Parts: sequence; structure tokens; C-alpha cells
Amino acid sequence: MKKGMTVILSGPSGAGKSSIVAKAMEGRSDLCFSTSATTRAPREGERDGVDYFFVTQERFNEMIEMGELLEHAEYVSHCYGTPKAFVEERLLQGQHVVLDIEICGARQVREKMPEALTIFVAPPSLKLMRERLEKRGSESRDVIDARIARARQEIKEADFYDYLIINDDLERAAAEFSAILDAAGCRFERARLEQVLSEE
Repeated sequence: MKKGMTVILSGPSGAGKSSIVAKAMEGRSDLCFSTSATTRAPREGERDGVDYFFVTQERFNEMIEMGELLEHAEYVSHCYGTPKAFVEERLLQGQHVVLDIEICGARQVREKMPEALTIFVAPPSLKLMRERLEKRGSESRDVIDARIARARQEIKEADFYDYLIINDDLERAAAEFSAILDAAGCRFERARLEQVLSEE
């Protein structure tokens, strides 16, 4: 069985990352989301080991010290991280594991797994992103301004990613995501050519 790929997916909040992957999953069986560890309490309906691995702060600190996390960060007084064992297990099963993480986490994972595939998802424009957020009517103008400022900064820092998807149409964006996975799966590897020669 061919080993899966680690796929780092980043982009501004609301750019549609989860929707793109969910749509791509409809036509593939080799794709899964990574499950993160967190120190926050479970919300209603969330299941341990499915939505998150819920751990204590002490256990989280231990995971950092033991090198059990590919990346970790603190957000709103809670810690989040990607367990290495979960990712490696799924990769060995031939699954492409998607890590929906911010740029800081992406840099951490890239240092440990330079072969990881990196994809950045962006909205068609910040103007359109603002219009979408305003239409929702669920956030104040100050919150929307903060999200736009954050998105602008993320886009400026995203020049190290392998691929860019502009999510102006979900169907097309999901098709591009799937095509990137297929193309990356055919990347040149000396080991694969050696296998061809060994079966002469």
C-alpha cells in the first residue's frame, strides 16, 4: 500500500477550507482530517477521539516535551496541537491527512516533515470576504475589521506554500484541491524508480 501524504491546508477564517475538503471527500476514499489535541473542555455533542483528543494541560505539556506533537499553539487561553501518532497511523493506512492549521503551525510541521504538501486557500478578494461576513450579520463591524486585517496579514505571509486555491466557486476549488493531490502523488521519487528497476 502506498503511503499517504500530509496535507497542510491554511487560509483566512471563512475562506472555505473545510467546505473544500468536505466536497473533495465526496469523490475520494483516501482523504481524512487530522484530529487535534486540545486542553479546552468538550462542547455539547463533541466526542473524544473524533472531534478532538481532550487532554489536561499537564498531559498537553508532556506531549510537547516528549515530541508527540507536530505543531502546537495557544488560542483564547486554550492549547491546540496535532498528535504525530494519529497522523503517522493514517498515512501508513494510505490516507492523505489534512491538517487545517494556521501559518505558524504550517511552518512547524514543514520543519519536521519537509515532504508535506502545503496548500493555501484565499477568498477571491478581501472586499468580497467582507461582504460575505457582513451578510451573515453575526459579527460586529470591529470583529469583521479584525478578521479582514488578520486575513490580509496571512495572505502576505503565505509565499512559502506549494499551491494556491482561490475559492470563488466551491465545485471548482474542490476539483483543484483533488487535482493537486493526484499530481503530488506522482511526484518524482528515486525510490519508486529503483523499485521499477528491481522488478526487471
